[in-house]
Amino acid sequence: MKKIDRLAINTIRMLGVDAINNANSGHPGIVLGAAPMAHTLYTRHLRVYPKQAKWVNRDRFVLSAGHGSMLVYAINHLVDFKLNVDDLKKFRQGGKTPGHPEYGHTDGVDTTSGPLGQGLSNAVGMAIAEAHLAAKFNKRRYRIFDHYTYVICSDGDLQEGIAHEAMSLAGHLGLGKLIVLFDSNDIQLDGPTNLASSDSYRRRFEAINWHYQRVNNGNKIGAINNAIKRAKKTNKPSIIEIKTKIGFGSPLEGSEKAHGAPLGDEARTETAKNLKYPYRPFEIDAKVYTQYKNKVYNRGEKEYLKWEKMLLKYKERHRQNYDLLLKYLNDEFEVSLVDLPSYDLGASIPTRQASGETLEILGEKLPQLMGGSADLSSSTKAKGFDDDFTAKNRLGRNIYYGVREHAMAAITNGIVLHGVTKAFAGGFLVFSDYMKPAIRLAAMMNIPSIFVFTHDSIMVGEDGPTHQPVEQLAMLRSIPNLTVLRPADANETISAWKTAIDNEGPTALILTRQSVRNMSNFDRNFNRGAYIISKEMGGLDGILLATGSEVALAIFVQKALEKERIFTRVVSMPSQEIFEKQDQQYKDSVLPKVKTVAIEMASPMSWYKYTNHVYGVETFGQSAPHEKLREIYKFIPEDIIDFYKNIKA
Repeated sequence: MKKIDRLAINTIRMLGVDAINNANSGHPGIVLGAAPMAHTLYTRHLRVYPKQAKWVNRDRFVLSAGHGSMLVYAINHLVDFKLNVDDLKKFRQGGKTPGHPEYGHTDGVDTTSGPLGQGLSNAVGMAIAEAHLAAKFNKRRYRIFDHYTYVICSDGDLQEGIAHEAMSLAGHLGLGKLIVLFDSNDIQLDGPTNLASSDSYRRRFEAINWHYQRVNNGNKIGAINNAIKRAKKTNKPSIIEIKTKIGFGSPLEGSEKAHGAPLGDEARTETAKNLKYPYRPFEIDAKVYTQYKNKVYNRGEKEYLKWEKMLLKYKERHRQNYDLLLKYLNDEFEVSLVDLPSYDLGASIPTRQASGETLEILGEKLPQLMGGSADLSSSTKAKGFDDDFTAKNRLGRNIYYGVREHAMAAITNGIVLHGVTKAFAGGFLVFSDYMKPAIRLAAMMNIPSIFVFTHDSIMVGEDGPTHQPVEQLAMLRSIPNLTVLRPADANETISAWKTAIDNEGPTALILTRQSVRNMSNFDRNFNRGAYIISKEMGGLDGILLATGSEVALAIFVQKALEKERIFTRVVSMPSQEIFEKQDQQYKDSVLPKVKTVAIEMASPMSWYKYTNHVYGVETFGQSAPHEKLREIYKFIPEDIIDFYKNIKA
């Protein structure tokens, strides 16, 4: 190893130690152990250019082991991303360097990671996006998209179920531009990994069509470099198991005690001595900056300018493709409601069917949109377009995820995070529980992933309580920054899709299995989250507030009450989140302070902000035909009328 490489690696190590000591919080073990592999990746392979941080053909880097965030912050400072030494000193203190990497918060970070397995699964999505775009736009001698997606992961990442799901799919799809560096240090928080795992990594990964290599000494950057070179030559996704020592050079080397606590000043001194590192905390030798300037920044600039020059020639030779590419890059595809289907009033259709028919048109209007379902496309009607995305057909926009809900959601996030493509994922609402961690991260990152959930209530019927959602709507509505849309009928479903496509953040569409009567007619106030779908016919006695399939039921109740000279208003509230963003005057005009009953075939928890009177479901369902369930759970007009009339003013 050259002296400059040793100095740079030790600088990264000690910047991590010093920042973690300064914060009195963090994970020094991975920084000390994995610094050589990160240094090798950045200085020999990774193609990034900080002046064009969102360059579409940059290599993507995902620190799936997000607890090692100081590893990437230290390097990104050296590379000249927008991080200075003061930012490193403010690690975990509310600045640009949070405890785990956060997309959109810190320059040079391609995804939010930390919950183990999520970043690795995002990377699979990024690799899918690259492969699809390469097939769409690349021409002979013009490789517009040809970047790699690199990951550093930990033992913990690979123990997570989501990693099994995502890596299995990546192997099946032959994502050869996905390269994972596995920081294999045999230690996790509770102790040695052999307390919980005895996997044969080679056999495990080769069995799912991955290219596997092992580097026996994580300090041998030449061996790491050569392994990455070999990984680039295979058409399979690659994993390189790199044997490291957690907390390398510190008094806690090889111990779980190095994992998640600061070393302290005394151990810092001893670590610096062991590494022959003579510098004070946060002091950086100018030679290290020079190396990163030459090996990373300048190389990235050269690659970017070369690509930019190629793009100009591409414009001359392939003008039609170039114009299409610009529309992709600038997100210039638009959809209006007039482009989408419409349904006659009184027609009866499941909202999942209306969603599927709408999706078909969206697929024609939005060529950058791709997606699929977790082995449920025939049920959810959430299927992609232009045939299937496979190892042999990268142009397909339908992804068969198999029964891998959690990975599907995280991969969808990765496709969106790539920055050029849009994506959706489909499943049963009850299985949103399997997807929740990835949905939560989509909301945290404010990325426009779309999650399509069907079979939205106990009206699923005969499949019984295991497949009948009750608490899931309340769970989804509790996620900050997630827009949940539960349309009442086919036309509201079309409007919901338009809202989802236009939304800058993530959206969950909640759709029925059973048919519902079409009652709405593209009311412009749908976009305000709630609106009066059926006005009172006399002096206002009260409000029936409902969503989804229960809106039709509320209107039926309204008409029955009218016969008794009790005049009510029916408000359809497809989205509580959107309604809460409206001005108070509008909210008061829709929901004045009168007797209000909220009606939803789900947990009542999310409705008490609007009324104390909620007609919901507080037990699990039963296996029976849906019409019988309607009677068992008293979602029939007579029972709701009695409920309404018995409310004391």
